[in-house]
Amino acid sequence: MSTEILEAVKPKSYVGFDTITSQIEHRLLKRGFQFNIMVVGHSGLGKSTLINTLFASHLIDSATGNDISKLPISKTTEMKISTHQLIEDRVNLNVNIIDTPGFGDQINNERVWEPIVKYIKEQHSQYLRKELTAQRERHIPDTRVHAILYFLQPNNKGLTKLDIAALGKLTEIANVIPVIAKSDALTIDERSHFREIIQNEFKKYNFKVYPYDSDDLTTEELELNTSIRSIIPFAVVGSEKEIEVDGETFRGRKTRWGTINVDDMNQCELVYLREFLIRTHLQDLIETTSFVHYEGFRARQLIALKENASNRASSSHR
Repeated sequence: MSTEILEAVKPKSYVGFDTITSQIEHRLLKRGFQFNIMVVGHSGLGKSTLINTLFASHLIDSATGNDISKLPISKTTEMKISTHQLIEDRVNLNVNIIDTPGFGDQINNERVWEPIVKYIKEQHSQYLRKELTAQRERHIPDTRVHAILYFLQPNNKGLTKLDIAALGKLTEIANVIPVIAKSDALTIDERSHFREIIQNEFKKYNFKVYPYDSDDLTTEELELNTSIRSIIPFAVVGSEKEIEVDGETFRGRKTRWGTINVDDMNQCELVYLREFLIRTHLQDLIETTSFVHYEGFRARQLIALKENASNRASSSHR
């Protein structure tokens, strides 16, 4: 059997199949988009404040970490999940924020990452069960974790034992994006030195930190990923407060050393993080969760089911 390679043909008059992109856009806009983001880190590192700053909306109460919309979507006791609908232009973005209270705050933090790993795998398992039903839903509700913001303490020393253990587990099952929390605690030189230490430790422990490269990426996309990896972990400062300095109003923080404008790229890398997380890689985070992490989980589960069925058949035959 031979396959004939056809040359591309341009119609002699307008046909109209170029409108398929607008048809897809209309359907997607009508359905809306789902994005699930988890925050992991010690208490007091500004996790809630950073989320609120990223989305320019007060979604989580910084004082308690509680969801101000009071719309829980999970019964998992170890996690605090809140759901919000954000609207920008014609785009509806449904955001689930998964907080992990108590992470690293105990005297004994041994295996403190296990509830997080369990939660991520449970969402994959729930999705797989709905996918395998005889009459599955047309659009399966997606609660799979698309991104994990992992908050590093600005200790200027490197990863802690807890960081090494937790990142080793989480980077295998989800898209992990490390950030240096409250980076205003470090000078610019200290920040650069700390980032270099962290990047070397990522290589040492072979952590698969997002973004990933693949064969289907263009040269421009590969170059963008390379430039992003060069500044990971992002040195960030969050603030919802507007302050005024010399007649200029901006979101920032006042300290005894001076004023920090969180949207000034020379003072804080929040702008880079938002650009990466939301404006360039949001869809890729969703697709990577589905095609890489979930697909790996799905394959392992189906192979295990097949082996169990085969073993039962062999036992029955004997």
